[in-house]
Amino acid sequence: MREGSGGLSEGGSSPDPARLFQHNAWDNVEWSEEQEASARSKVQENSSQLLPQDKQEEYEVNAKKYWDDFYKIHENGFFKDRHWLFTEFPELVPHRISSQNRDSVHGFSDTEESKKEGLGSCENCHCSLETRTEKQLNLVKSPPEGHTEELAAQKHSELSQCDGHYPGSAASYRILEVGCGAGNTVFPILQTNNDPGLFVYCCDFSTAAVDLVQNNAEYDSSRCFAFVHDLCNDQSPFPMPEESLDIVILIFVLSAILPEKMQCIVTRLSRLLKPGGMILLRDYGRYDLAQLRFKKGQCLSDNFYVRGDGTRVYFFTQDELDHLFTTAGLEKIQNLLDRRLQVNRGKQMTMYRVWIQCKYCKPTTLQP
Repeated sequence: MREGSGGLSEGGSSPDPARLFQHNAWDNVEWSEEQEASARSKVQENSSQLLPQDKQEEYEVNAKKYWDDFYKIHENGFFKDRHWLFTEFPELVPHRISSQNRDSVHGFSDTEESKKEGLGSCENCHCSLETRTEKQLNLVKSPPEGHTEELAAQKHSELSQCDGHYPGSAASYRILEVGCGAGNTVFPILQTNNDPGLFVYCCDFSTAAVDLVQNNAEYDSSRCFAFVHDLCNDQSPFPMPEESLDIVILIFVLSAILPEKMQCIVTRLSRLLKPGGMILLRDYGRYDLAQLRFKKGQCLSDNFYVRGDGTRVYFFTQDELDHLFTTAGLEKIQNLLDRRLQVNRGKQMTMYRVWIQCKYCKPTTLQP
């Protein structure tokens, strides 16, 4: 899926590399009451006209097509330079945690956040730019409308898990990234974490995205398993059993989901975690620049929009995310608001980005 960036247009155009390095940024920026009131007013204005219900249903039905088109166009050139990944989520390399690299929740790379959301369409969590596998050993297939193949894959997965044999079954530390896109989180983890017991799973709604991961020269099927997965289909199988994962990663993914389906998805993902396992999330916050840039006629429901390329994005509050995770039985470790001011010197523009970073843990003992 897409990530947060700072320069895309609403129509979904690709980023201009010459503009990516013209930003200065300030972390942990406090907003004045006047600024927050202005942002609220812009959101009220751009959400005053909702898309007709039949159009909304069309975007839901064709969601996979829009993401496939996105990755066919941008391939693996969209999201790069996640320099912040291990600073903010040292859990991804547990044997490499070093205090000198922990610069607080506000140490994100301006380059990366700008690339994603937008130099063209700041509305794409996997944006247009702001903005998420089929072939891997043919274990899990998610056909377009598909029923026969999906049922066969589900049966295969269930039989394999009953046997105790599944991809990564011998691993001692298992990570799943949901909405892996072209692999901009997966491959840095594989390169950085040399633990022989590590196994990384990654999935995406888009077959085109998973193809990009599997065809990458750095893809190693002995340490990684990429597969197509539709989060919104609770019958779509995972290749691993419940309570088998140490980490689930959600980076600018949950925001692309229909809001009514978010709770079911978070609950289902929480079941995959071992006791003590964690969900790590990075996503769009309410009143982010991307939200303010939407025009009338692009709003689907409260704080949920469609980009010019047909992909969708939701803008969260901390309380909303806390409710999703705690309702799923997880305990809060971190839930932080990251407000950044970016200045584009070339265009003499100021851009206020708002992201939320969360870590929620599965209890090690049953709650009373």
